[in-house]
Amino acid sequence: MIVQQYVQMLGKKSAIRELFDYGAQRAKEIGYENVFDYSLGNPSVPVPKAFNQALADLALSGNDLAVHGYSPSLGIPSVREAIAASLKKRFDLPYTAKHIFMTTGAAGALAHAVRAIAEPGSEVITFAPYFPEYGPYVSGAGCTLKVVPAQTSDFQINFEEFAKMLTPNTAAILINTPNNPSGVVYSQETLVRLADLLETRQREYGHPIYLISDEPYREIVFDGNTCPYAARYYDNTITCYSFSKSLSLPGERIGYVAVQPACRDGEMIIDMCGQISRGIGHNCPPSIIQLAVAQVLDETSDLSVYETNKNILYKALTEMGFSCVEPGGTFYMFPEAPGGDAEAFSRKAKEFDLLLVPGTSFGCPGHFRISYCIDTEKVERSLEAFRKLAAYYFGK
Repeated sequence: MIVQQYVQMLGKKSAIRELFDYGAQRAKEIGYENVFDYSLGNPSVPVPKAFNQALADLALSGNDLAVHGYSPSLGIPSVREAIAASLKKRFDLPYTAKHIFMTTGAAGALAHAVRAIAEPGSEVITFAPYFPEYGPYVSGAGCTLKVVPAQTSDFQINFEEFAKMLTPNTAAILINTPNNPSGVVYSQETLVRLADLLETRQREYGHPIYLISDEPYREIVFDGNTCPYAARYYDNTITCYSFSKSLSLPGERIGYVAVQPACRDGEMIIDMCGQISRGIGHNCPPSIIQLAVAQVLDETSDLSVYETNKNILYKALTEMGFSCVEPGGTFYMFPEAPGGDAEAFSRKAKEFDLLLVPGTSFGCPGHFRISYCIDTEKVERSLEAFRKLAAYYFGK
């Protein structure tokens, strides 16, 4: 008999993917240039030339066994060493290769991290708005995801509600900063307050509470700022990273787990990840991608277009009457849906060939997400469609 859990998931398909598929079909009808698809967070800027050159050099090196052969279960040692050295230099924490596990992107990192530190039946807490796939990652580990209601005034942590949700059955806290979908960067004040509360509760409960920090947008921060590194504020932190956004490599599915060197059982957690892989069929990212990424750890794509797009959209939409917390990073913004019904708003937006994701699946049904990783020229042309949509709701 087929597994009913996955049958049920068929009825809960991703709203993001459904909109993206609709956009592809609509583009066949009216032309891609006339569909303003803000649905999918698919990086739009070129990959650094150095990465492509590294791939080419590796492929033609003649060392086929190293380049195309199986990777060790924890990842290629030289790659793990290079990532640890980069993290140590950037964040002044004594990472070594034994604190790094190579994964298929941040999704693979999160799946391993949850399974390593949360026993089946325990609880993982996250904060709205949150990436909807956290649900399957956590439930797939046999755990329950609890969602703290959003603090919509600034999308920092709602500490009053969070404190009520912490129990002795709490195994981990899952954060995402810079945040998808709000674009908000957790402040140092927020991270210090979070660390203090977790330190208090883990002493009270007599067991560690791990902080899983999902950071694929860490390099996309605006106004010359940087994103505070969560692992600097709390020892029991497991960082989950992907190069998908910083290097525009989403299709390569390359990332890592980095356990804070002072983390409880940290080195064992990394070794456990190799065993978890045996159970979920992960079996390491491709060797050639690991080796190529290791050569460009201190580079990024030209990410400036995302800030340009944010500035254009934020200024225009707020002038039209939309209410929105200004993003501090990523390539998302999360305005309030006029009238409070984001599903109805998203349907109305489609009439103007604007594809906007309702916030329901992000835990904020009164908002909608704009993913502005598209050409700036198209952002500018979309403003007329937004004006028509605003006129419908605001009469402007």
